[in-house]
Amino acid sequence: MASAGDSSNLTGFRAELKAIAYKTYTFFEDYTDQNTGLTYDEVRHTENGTEEAKRTSPTNIAMYMMSTVSAQQLGIISKKEAVQRLQTTIHSLEKLEKWNGLFYNWYNTDDGSVKKDWGQFIPQVDNGWLSAGLIVVGQAYEELHRETSKLVENMNYTPLYDPEVGQFRGGYDVAKGALTDHHYGMFYTEPRVGSYIAIGKGDVPQDHWWKMYRTLPQEWDWQAQIPQGKSVKYDGVDVFEGSYVYKDIKFVPSWGGSMFEALMPGMVIKEKELGTQALGLNNQRHVELQIEYAKEKGYAAWGFSPSATPTGYSEFAATPLGTSGYKDGATVTAHATFLALDYAPEAVRKNIKALKNFKMLGKYGFYDSVNVETGELAKAYLALDQGMIMVSIANYLQDDVIRDYFHSDVIGQKPEELLKKEVFFIQ
Repeated sequence: MASAGDSSNLTGFRAELKAIAYKTYTFFEDYTDQNTGLTYDEVRHTENGTEEAKRTSPTNIAMYMMSTVSAQQLGIISKKEAVQRLQTTIHSLEKLEKWNGLFYNWYNTDDGSVKKDWGQFIPQVDNGWLSAGLIVVGQAYEELHRETSKLVENMNYTPLYDPEVGQFRGGYDVAKGALTDHHYGMFYTEPRVGSYIAIGKGDVPQDHWWKMYRTLPQEWDWQAQIPQGKSVKYDGVDVFEGSYVYKDIKFVPSWGGSMFEALMPGMVIKEKELGTQALGLNNQRHVELQIEYAKEKGYAAWGFSPSATPTGYSEFAATPLGTSGYKDGATVTAHATFLALDYAPEAVRKNIKALKNFKMLGKYGFYDSVNVETGELAKAYLALDQGMIMVSIANYLQDDVIRDYFHSDVIGQKPEELLKKEVFFIQ
């Protein structure tokens, strides 16, 4: 039975999360173009003033849209304002240049033109997030459903799929007229949201889910560990259910060992609820092991994931959790903490306090990262990371609201059986 102290702690924590959400959403209010409804990629405070990166990606657009739904659910803005904001964005999306209904990787926020100096690329992973955002908006607001559904329906993932391998290519280079050489082969990484949606839409066959690597094959000896496990048949496909071990705990690795590869898809997909023996359980392990890794290193805070640095952007991770680990760099990012809310709320509460001790809290919520050895801050706010924080808080405080919207759509419902039936080799 919870004590009165526990209860007041929890009430205080909920209030603290809501206060963080208020600050975080102010970023989207101040740095989304009023005419186009497109959010700036990044805003950075430097000695020379504020630098605003007036470009946006399909993922950034999705994060703004889902953050706006989250803000309304948390009582930060009215339904009327949310719908008006989202209508502006949707009207821009309808006009943006596309390829097979899929969106380019970068657009200018002022007029929605393709940012051609950054390449003309059609990314699988970013489009997956944009589809997810549109699905959530269409379920949250009936008056927008027709427009969002049409956009999602027109997003044709089939041209990015390699049926011979059963995996997606990374994307398509429009200027070269060629798909990338590489595939998204690893299952436990953030592109799985696009895989889930493409299956839900019927753009790719259901067996695609089983043709991604849980761990890489044992004979690929360059990987961080040689996985142990067994082959299991799902829907007629042999799947090697392998695992790694860290701190005597089994887990399925991500590519780099970062938090958003592990937990970002679970912002919309009900992995914890439906994947109790696979994805949900593995998400729990990744949270626990990220915390353990920080303890082992003697760091005062945890949460390792790609983030801004004082001079740019870099990939950070709890290295042992990856197949080809990103570096550690003693750099902790705030979004990694909030992604863990559903799995370790008490640890998150304590870590938020640790991040505040590093002077990470600013006008728009948390600065993007801190080096926990030097205390040096990356005084930047990224639309992607702000969005992960907003959606994570809304899901936690409003009983999975964003996930519920996603799974209310037939696209979100159709692949649910795939989540339920799998058993990872980590029991």
